[in-house]
Order: sequence, then C-alpha cells, then structure tokens
Amino acid sequence: MREDVESLDIRDVTANWVNAVVLQGQIDDRIKALADLAHTPLFFGRLDYLHAPGADLAEGAGGEQFYIGRRHVHDADGDPMVIDWRAPVSQPFYRASKADPQDIALRRRFGYTGGELTAYEDEHLSDPAESAAVSKLLQQEIERPRVGPMRDIVATIQPEQDEIVRSGLSGSVCVQGGPGTGKTAVGLHRVAYLLYAHRERLARTGTLVIGPNRSFLHYIEQVLPALGELEVKQATVDDLVAREGLEVRAADAAETAVVKGDARMAEVLRRAVRSHVGTPVEPLVVVRGSRRWRVPAYELEEIVSELLDRDIRYGAARDALPQRIAHTVLVRMEQAGEAPDDRVQDAVARNPAVKAAVREIWPAVEPAKLVLRLLSDAEFLAAHADGVLTDDEQKLLLWPKPFRGVKSAKWTAADLVLIDEAADLVERTHSLGHVVLDEAQDLSPMQYRAVGRRCTTGSATVLGDLAQGTTPWATRSWDEALAHLGKPEAVLEELTAGFRVPREVIAYASRLLPVISPGLAAVSSVRETPGSLVVSEVAATDTGAELTAAVVAACEDSLRYEGSIGLIAADARIPELARALEAAGLPYLAPGEETTERARLTLVPASLAKGLEYDYVVLDEPAAVVSGEPDERTGLRRLYVCLTRAVSGLHLLHAAPLPEALA
Repeated sequence: MREDVESLDIRDVTANWVNAVVLQGQIDDRIKALADLAHTPLFFGRLDYLHAPGADLAEGAGGEQFYIGRRHVHDADGDPMVIDWRAPVSQPFYRASKADPQDIALRRRFGYTGGELTAYEDEHLSDPAESAAVSKLLQQEIERPRVGPMRDIVATIQPEQDEIVRSGLSGSVCVQGGPGTGKTAVGLHRVAYLLYAHRERLARTGTLVIGPNRSFLHYIEQVLPALGELEVKQATVDDLVAREGLEVRAADAAETAVVKGDARMAEVLRRAVRSHVGTPVEPLVVVRGSRRWRVPAYELEEIVSELLDRDIRYGAARDALPQRIAHTVLVRMEQAGEAPDDRVQDAVARNPAVKAAVREIWPAVEPAKLVLRLLSDAEFLAAHADGVLTDDEQKLLLWPKPFRGVKSAKWTAADLVLIDEAADLVERTHSLGHVVLDEAQDLSPMQYRAVGRRCTTGSATVLGDLAQGTTPWATRSWDEALAHLGKPEAVLEELTAGFRVPREVIAYASRLLPVISPGLAAVSSVRETPGSLVVSEVAATDTGAELTAAVVAACEDSLRYEGSIGLIAADARIPELARALEAAGLPYLAPGEETTERARLTLVPASLAKGLEYDYVVLDEPAAVVSGEPDERTGLRRLYVCLTRAVSGLHLLHAAPLPEALA
C-alpha cells in the first residue's frame, strides 16, 4: 500500500504549482501514516460471523470472516484483508460475550512476540457447550513490560472502555478513572475513533490533546501515530495561554494562585474591560462635501448603550460602533432627500471625525496592559472587584512593587490565564472540533474556562481522577469543573476496573482515599500479583545517607527484572539521589525520555509522576513527598499518585514514620 502511494505520478493531474504542493503534502502524510512500526503486527484478532453483517438472518446467509487490526489493509486488487478496529464490523471484537454473542461464532486473539505470531486463542461465543473463560493472551498483553513511551491498547480495549471510545462527536464525555483504569488510553483512542468516523469535519475544525506537562505529552505522543493519526496537536494549558513577548518568570504563593484561579476573576476582568467605554458628552459633526451632518450626544449614548446591552465581545462592539454611527448619518441623508448606498456608509464610517469619536468613546484595550493595571493599581482593582473579592483577596493579587510595562513584568502562569480571559473578552477565541483534557482534576476554574474557550462550538473528552488532585485549587467535583468548562451537559462515566496496577499495590494506596477523597470508589484491580508490594523501614541517622544507600540498592535490585524502573522521590530529594546514582554507576533518564537497553531507570520528581507508569517503582521517603506540598491533604494526594505508578511491583523505603493511614 505504501509503495503504491510512493509510485504515484501527479505531474499530469495538477493544474498549477499550488495544487501540486498541496497534493504532494497529502501524499507525504499518507506515506507517513502507512509507515511500518517495529514489533507492531498489522492484525491482532479475527471475527467469524454466523451470518454476513447486514444480511437478512432469516435467509440463512453464510457467515463471513474478518481480521481486525490497527488500520485498514487491502490487497493489490483493493479487497480488504484487515479491517480497521474502529469500523462498525469490528465492534463485537470488544463487546461480544457468551451472554451476548452478537452473531459471532468465533473470536480469535493472536499473540505476538517481537512482531512475530507466537500464539492464538479461540472463543466460540455461540457454542453453549463452551463455558466463558478469562483470556490468557489478553492478560499477558495487559501485563507486558512497559519499555519506551505509552503504547496503544487496541488489542485489549474492554467493553466499558469501548462504549466511551465509540460515543458520538456531538456530546462531551467526562471520565472519572482511578489509577490503572486506562482513562488516558481511552481518551486517545476516542480521538482516533472520532477522526475515523468524522474525518472531514474534524479536518476542518481540528483536534487537540491537552496534558499536564511536557513529560506527559512526550510519554503519550506515539499512541495516535501508531494508529495512523498524525494530525492531532498536543499542548499543555500553559501552551494554550502563552502570548508572544510575555514570559513566565515568577511563581505565585499558593493562596495567591487560588484567588487568581477563582472563577470570580472572570467577572472582575469583564468589569475592567467594559469600564473603558466612555459616555459621549459632545455631539458628532460629519462633513461630506458642502454638507455637515450632526449626531447629538444623546443619540451616540443610545448607540453605545445598545451595544453594551448586547454583551458582545468588546472588540466586535468597537468595530460595530462606526458602522452604527454611519447608519445614523445615512438616515439623516435620506431624510434630506439624498439616496446614499453602502459605499457611502462605509465612507462615513471611515470619516476622521467618526474615527476620532470611536477612539474617545470606545478605546482599544490591550489585554496584557489591562491585567498589569489590575495587579498594580489598588484603586483600579478595588473599583472592579467590589462585591466580588474581599479586601484580603485583593491584597493577595497586588504586586508589592508595580512593574513599568508588560515586557518587564514578572508574570506567573496564573497571570497568563487572566490575560487569556481578557483577550477573549476583546476578541473571540478560535474554537476546535474536539478537545481531550487529561489530568483535568488539577485545573483551576479559570484554566477550565481557558480550555472551554477552545471548544465552545465543539465537544470535549475530560479525563481525570479526583483523588489525584494535587494543586491547592484542585476541583472538588466534576459537576463544578464541567460548569466552568462550559460543558455542564457532559455525560459522566466512571472506570473502576484496574488493569495496570497490581491488586496488592492499589489496595495499599487506596487506604488513603477516605482522607484525600471521601466517598470515591476504590479501584478494583483484575491483576493479583503476590509479592508486588514491599515496604522497607531503614534505620537512618540525621544525614539520611543510609536511606539513600538503601534506595540505590533497591534500584539495582529492580534492574534484575525486565522492563522500566522508576525511582520516584520528593522534588527536594532529587539532587541527592542523582549524585548517589552517578556514584554507583547507574545511568538514569529524566521523565519522558525513552528507555533503552542501557538505561531503563528513570529518576522522577514526585511533581512530575502523574500520568507516567513503570514496570517497577522504587518510592523514596513518603513523608518527604507529603511534606513537600503546601498542606497535608495535597501531600497525601501526591503520595497516592506516586504509589500507583507501578505496573508490576512497588518497593517503598522510608526512615521517617509513614502517614497514619499506611502505617
């Protein structure tokens, strides 16, 4: 198939060089999508239907056989050899069961090692004599060691996951899923499905995956290309709100960041933007030729009031104002017996007197300068935060020493979110067709609004776990979060079956749930792995050298096993552990870097662990992880994240007492 595309000659089918460039770009993308992937088979399953799909069952039509794979594959004659996993005919591969065979006589799963077929397993779903059994190949694929970036799960999608993946484009979905339930993979496969089912529409409107940090995005970036989807962009929330010329050069204290991220800031900004609109006090006189046309101040005031009442974007109203004034002048002309047309109205709108009046009444607003003034000018802030923010909250927002301009200001990440909100009040933000928001529980209300602006005319897939909220402003409920996102109608789905974290490890971590997220259902892991949890207490001196030595030894021991190793520690402990690993001659990677045969150990700051996974995890000093956060609840949530990164085994080492729930 790739060779066929590479051999295409487009010289005789392009009318000009522009068409040739566009067509060649499409051909290049097609060649990329058809690239061979090392150790990735073209098919992983087979379905034998009792009857041909779509045939009248009463006629007794013979069945058909389909191979299921990551993408559509056809032979030299164009006949299908492998059916795309997203096609309707493939759906029973994921949803059919003994209780509901969905007209499937046989479902076959194939096992591969290094890209070579090594096993197969059959289920005769319509045979009452055969009892239901757990698929060993499915279990092995789920438990296969994690080396390199995140991989797709097309061969192992579960029925409850498939329902979310195949839900329609028009509706938004929120997935609450504990560690190891596959919510991130489900979100990415939903994008792939939507691009298959609505390709033309999403090609026009665009899709975007939003993750918590660059390490996370690097970890997941190969999933969609492995499924043949190359056009999905990825970004963090900070990327979304970044503005040219403005750098994040400071960090807010937790209590300040909470106020800046509060949804009430949207009302403060709205008031501040609208405060620039002035009240006309002088009549406007427009000179055209020998005639002078006068618009009284009270009529100008009526026009301004009407535009304000419509509550449209500040910039759109400013653009409409000269046309509305010009229309009033045209009415005067018609009353005087003239017959002006649209060209005259446009000319009047460009008249110097009209332009001067617009600048005076409805001046341009620069979003960054507006936020700069709010954070610098106590009187300006008080005027627009009155009845919205308390005096103490206003004091938290104000800079101790005002900056001279937007370029010299030491902006924080939360400041850029405020600037983005102000920019949307002036000019509408471009909306995409579909947005996937992962690790959503950590966003502030203002960040939710920033993401929501990017999908006002599209839909969203929101992924997260309330128990893993590790910011002081972490969301308390999905209803609240979805309201800020502008998607209150989104369907809430909950994944509680764990496929990644061993049962012993998730049960240990779940002891924290009553403290960090009361009422949230614990994950029930399908994987029982005796010996997967080891908790070691180390007798340590004040220097802590014994604990560091024990952690390095645990890493060396873990490297005896196949797969990736993650050493997770409080951010403050990372430099010391890095020096110890170097002294021991153990090469290590930073989060997001791809593992190799030589380097399978990754040194992970606790603040970057979210969303990542490793076959074996060595967790250093839980008490340090907890104390590294602004408050105990946030610290315990961070610890919960760190405890649940292991796929095969967790070795926890501590010198300080463990949190009460884990002791």
